[in-house]
Amino acid sequence: MPTETTTPDNQHEAPETVGANHLVTPAPETTTADDDIDYDAADFAAALESFDREQAEEKAAASSAMEEDKVITGTVVKITDKHVVVDIGLKSEGLIPKEQVLDHTGEPKLAVGDAVEVVVEREESEGGYLVSYEKAQRHRLWDQLEKAAADKTPVTGTVLSRVKGGLTVDIGVKAFLPGSQVEIRPVRNLDTYLGQQLDVRVIKLNKKRGNVVISRKEILEEEQNAKKSVTLETLEEGTVLTGVVKNLTDYGAFVELGGLDGLLHITDMSWGRLTHPRDLVQVGDEIQVKVLKFDKDKHRVSLGFKQLTPDPWLDATERYPIGAQVKGRVLSVTDYGAFVELEQGIEGLVHVSEMTWSKRMKHPSKMVKPGDEVDTIILQVNPNDRRISLGMKQLQDNPWEQLENKYPTGATVEGRVRNLTDFGAFIEIEDGIDGLVHVSNLSWTKRIKHPSEVLKKGEKVKAVVLGVEPENRRLSLGVKQLEPDVWDTFFAQHRVGDVVKGKVLRTAQFGAFVEIAEGVEGLCHVSEAVDETGKQAELQVGSEHEFKIVKMSPEEKKVGLSLRGIGEEASREEVESYKTPSSSSSSSSSSSTTLGDLINWKRSERE
Repeated sequence: MPTETTTPDNQHEAPETVGANHLVTPAPETTTADDDIDYDAADFAAALESFDREQAEEKAAASSAMEEDKVITGTVVKITDKHVVVDIGLKSEGLIPKEQVLDHTGEPKLAVGDAVEVVVEREESEGGYLVSYEKAQRHRLWDQLEKAAADKTPVTGTVLSRVKGGLTVDIGVKAFLPGSQVEIRPVRNLDTYLGQQLDVRVIKLNKKRGNVVISRKEILEEEQNAKKSVTLETLEEGTVLTGVVKNLTDYGAFVELGGLDGLLHITDMSWGRLTHPRDLVQVGDEIQVKVLKFDKDKHRVSLGFKQLTPDPWLDATERYPIGAQVKGRVLSVTDYGAFVELEQGIEGLVHVSEMTWSKRMKHPSKMVKPGDEVDTIILQVNPNDRRISLGMKQLQDNPWEQLENKYPTGATVEGRVRNLTDFGAFIEIEDGIDGLVHVSNLSWTKRIKHPSEVLKKGEKVKAVVLGVEPENRRLSLGVKQLEPDVWDTFFAQHRVGDVVKGKVLRTAQFGAFVEIAEGVEGLCHVSEAVDETGKQAELQVGSEHEFKIVKMSPEEKKVGLSLRGIGEEASREEVESYKTPSSSSSSSSSSSTTLGDLINWKRSERE
């Protein structure tokens, strides 16, 4: 009987998967039970042998790839948050840490499908192989970098990021550019270099650690020295050159002249006034300058910018004649006046005294401020000192010119006390017109030490005009002149020879000052201070005596007094007493008694 082909219930199916990717499909042939047993065992052994062989080959291939950082080429198949997945020809895929392939913007430099060279580092426990993009790049570039370092050949790289102490630059591999090697001069803000392409030089390599240090400063210095040599050959005083502003300071600007820096001092920038160099130039500006001074030994160059144009002060006298009216712009205001720019490089001073006819202005800022356009009059031009004096009040009517006609000497005026000083009081008689009442013109009779004894600030008073000086803007006033002069009254009522009664006010070595009327003093000289016996009389302050007037000087307001002769002449009191009748019987005789009779009577009494 033919043998039926059957499949035992316990027949094992051949495995579908061997290793990672190989599929084994059983043969569809019909066999006997004995044949199936032989077939399955042989097939399984063959599959197992094939699996072991492939695993060994896989391991050998991976080991070979990891030996001495061998560079292999793979294809990007996927990009995840952490890795770039690469098909490297092995059963498992390679994983590149994503940070190794980011550009300066933080985006991956690779895309799916790109061929990429990597170095297999190790097999991961979770599956796959960790591969390095950076190591592959270093291996490929290392020989080039070593040659570039030896030959000092520049290489080009892109700044990726800022790190501590400097910058990371992609030159095919990540290299470190120290901050001190970025520019010739120190750089404050390294962030401005991000994304820029720079020519750099490899100055240090460490193949074992994979470190590369580069410098841009060396290349710049070499370029600068080459330019400097050419510049020094042609540089001389008086030469006009074109340069680029490199740096600004408070005192000037440094200009690069082709490998050599020159100083353009702020005083040589403009014929006019500059508060800061940035008012004229900015960093990066290309300007023409003139070489003012060149020290070949120290390589120091002094430059000028204003010297390229004529000095505006050379013909200032002709262009600004005295008395001319000019318009200008206020540059600055000080306590003593305002500086006005008439043109670029020409400015004049309006002194505070030339701003207004009024003396009441406290500060120039009350009239003008920086930036104002003002009309002025040329008062004086001094080209040697580069000074122009300007006036503003000259464009206004001078109230002092008509003051003499308006307030003639002797006129009575009324005003308000504006200020009190030690020497007098200022009285405002109209807006901007103040008159001075000197302390000596406050009273005929009192000795005024300070005007506050008589006047108060803000008080309205009347005064007499004593004099006007329009050219000096002075008006002299007097208060005591409102009353009659006590001296004039005294001189009108007395003559030399009169006997007066007085009180000693003060004494001196040469005599005593005696008050003989209110506000009137006379001097009794020591030679005239003797009694009737010829002895020196003692005149004490506060004592009262009778004196004879021996001298009168109305012009000098002086009166000379004497005690001498009082004994020989009858006193006014005795005369009055002699004239006064002691009884009714003497009334008839007194009417005929003369002064001579009285003198004879006094003489007879002494005898």
